[in-house]
Amino acid sequence: MKLELEFGTALCYTPTFIINDIEADCDDFGEKYDRSPDDEEEYGCGDMQFTSIPAKIEVLEKYGITKAEYNLIANQLEVGLSFGSCGWCV
Repeated sequence: MKLELEFGTALCYTPTFIINDIEADCDDFGEKYDRSPDDEEEYGCGDMQFTSIPAKIEVLEKYGITKAEYNLIANQLEVGLSFGSCGWCV
């Protein structure tokens, strides 16, 4: 598997996310949202987290990856896109 994955300086995006020469979408691997919007700064996040979802056969075929490779990518996204409170969007 060929993986190019870079996390943005504002933390909650992937400016480079390419799997086997296919531009990838983190939504294929999970969901990212503010778990605590009531605690956020204005235009910020109270608790930004990425939670992976189980692999779907369509996603494995789309990127030409195995379930183990899918899990590796999903874990990297969980680490890189989960960071708690942030005020970068202010």
